[in-house]
Amino acid sequence: MCASTSREPVVVGVSVSLSGPLRRQGQDAYDGIRLWIEHCSSAGGLPLRLVALDDASSASHARENVARLLTEERVDLLLGPYGSGSTLAVAPLAAAHGKILWNHGGASDAVAEAGSGYVVSVLSPASDYLRHLPRLVRHRTGAQRATVLYAGRGTFASSIRRGLEAGARTAGFDTVRAIAFDSPLRNTKAAIDAALADRPPLLVVAGRFEDDVAIIRERQMLEAVGTVACVAAGVDGFHRELGVLAEGVIGPSQWEPQLHERPLIGPSSAWFCSEFRRVFQRDPGYVAAQAYTVGLIVGECIRHAESLEDRELLAVARQLDATTLYGRFRLEPGSSRQVGHEITLVEWRDGRKRPLEAPPFAPTSPHGRP
Repeated sequence: MCASTSREPVVVGVSVSLSGPLRRQGQDAYDGIRLWIEHCSSAGGLPLRLVALDDASSASHARENVARLLTEERVDLLLGPYGSGSTLAVAPLAAAHGKILWNHGGASDAVAEAGSGYVVSVLSPASDYLRHLPRLVRHRTGAQRATVLYAGRGTFASSIRRGLEAGARTAGFDTVRAIAFDSPLRNTKAAIDAALADRPPLLVVAGRFEDDVAIIRERQMLEAVGTVACVAAGVDGFHRELGVLAEGVIGPSQWEPQLHERPLIGPSSAWFCSEFRRVFQRDPGYVAAQAYTVGLIVGECIRHAESLEDRELLAVARQLDATTLYGRFRLEPGSSRQVGHEITLVEWRDGRKRPLEAPPFAPTSPHGRP
């Protein structure tokens, strides 16, 4: 799980959202990191000391925190914050210091470009989140039109929209109508009215967790829509917030624990879930799993490099092809884009997330017909 090059504690730094709008996800990420730190220490491996600073869900605060971690704390390892906006804000700063940003919480496709090759991501980029949804929906219902209602600010939701549009073209959809809204969403019903103007058989929502939940709360307005999907549906908190209103909604999940039980690196998902429950008295979601996993990847890179030098760790990371409880890790040659890990589409049924299998790919004719 961990490797040791010295008995001196290795200083790990992270700016994380422990307050503000992203505090729910930030706390999960923080707990995943803390569990990794605890296990490294208890296993007698790499001795670690964590320096964690609250960025209050603010990109500017995250940048200030990372500047402090790099110049005052002089951390050996720098883990990324939660959220694409904050990750984009700190990636150039880490690169300027020749420091790898070990990314577990910034899914926007722009993250890889912002770090000048010094970002190592464990999570799939946002453009992959719903790329296979149109193929699944067309196979199920024959739908050929979709509307995507997305947060216009930032790059995360825009990346999801572009991936969905690319998947729709491949699946032979006739149209995908895109409607942007300001987040946080203030007039939910007006946004839904705009989205339903042409009665789409598929509606996709991509905003912050609270935006998605606010729209699904108006489920009665969505009765005419054949399939409803939203990004927030991939996390357990979605059903806790909405109860029966979550039923039938599809979402993207970075991690479903039952799917990766025999990893090459680190413990199984069953062990991780059990330990997480023991320490934090709740089940882990994928945000916690990906934060824990970035630690596993760091440890594996240190083991191979036998060094804490960032250039040597980066060289190892670019060659690494392995599996963890989170799935596969492999970076695209020449970039830090994660291409090994795969998104799982899930659907809420009877209060549980059910993994969905996308149908086999069927090429389309020049007219968009199979």
